[in-house]
Amino acid sequence: MTRAEKAAAVRPTLAAVAQAAGVSASTASLAFSGAGPVSPATRDRVLAVAAELGYGGPDPRARSLRRGRSGIVGAVIESSLSDAFRDPVNVAMLDGLADVTGPADNSLLLLTETGPEQSRLIDAPVDAVVLFGCSLRLDESVAVVRRRGIPVVSIEARAMEGVLDIGLDNVDASRALARHLHDLGHRDVAVVALQLGPTRTLGPITDERIASGTTHTALQRLQGVREVFPRARGVVTAGSCTSEGHRAGRALLDVAPDQRPTAIVAQSDLLASGVIAAASELGLEVPRDLSVVGFDGIRLDDPRAADLTTMRQPAVEKGRAAGRALLDLLAGAPAESTTFTSVFHRGSTTAPPRR
Repeated sequence: MTRAEKAAAVRPTLAAVAQAAGVSASTASLAFSGAGPVSPATRDRVLAVAAELGYGGPDPRARSLRRGRSGIVGAVIESSLSDAFRDPVNVAMLDGLADVTGPADNSLLLLTETGPEQSRLIDAPVDAVVLFGCSLRLDESVAVVRRRGIPVVSIEARAMEGVLDIGLDNVDASRALARHLHDLGHRDVAVVALQLGPTRTLGPITDERIASGTTHTALQRLQGVREVFPRARGVVTAGSCTSEGHRAGRALLDVAPDQRPTAIVAQSDLLASGVIAAASELGLEVPRDLSVVGFDGIRLDDPRAADLTTMRQPAVEKGRAAGRALLDLLAGAPAESTTFTSVFHRGSTTAPPRR
């Protein structure tokens, strides 16, 4: 029986490869990892023998058992992946997280928490977790990871014991946007809000929806606007996308002229783009007939919203900060919460109201 025929009878192991290549098991392991003082000739010989025996490399499960870790960081997103990846802010934050965790030999596992079913965090093979905008089910998610004893970092969540948060100046930034409109002379200002709570339906902003709201980012941005315009009305959407902004824009603007707001504060640039599209359909010109501001500072393809007045947030840096905090927590090193500052950009979508 040839060497290959013998190997086919049993599952090949690293020890078998090492013996057949005439090297120690540790040398064979280093040859596969690409690390350590292994000559190119020895590495080539080990890999050639492994190919002949049908050995694909060390079992990652065994490696995890030896290290006591999976080498996986969970990124929990509270929407379907198709919706999440339509928002450039989510993509930028994931890029930032991967920039830091990848070079530290960690993989990313994307988990979605979109419904009432049992949390995926209960048995996910992760060493640590980053919660992306998961304020709708934050309590449940945090309770699960606490029971498992794994580190958790949140991005823009309310303060919770045992959770390190990477924050953004949502209140201050939204107040600055509202102050900009106030200084231009606007007094009838409406808000197109992100999802406030578990109910994913378009509807008016009411005291009841605010009181039961669980989405920290949306509530903070609304608070900032109402510090300047205490009676600002508005519409709650089902999330950050252009189509939702369009629906909200139609609800606010497809009314009698004397009932229209003179300015709209959209809680994301995607929502703002939809509002501008709705205004255009109704024959309203931005900013002559309506001023619109957004939030995020993303690139928009619609030329009508390309130079949007907005707050530019450092989404990639937020993801990197979350990654650094996770690595510190995994290493047992001290880590602190961080709050980032947005930068105001005055674009071409705001002007004084028409008299």
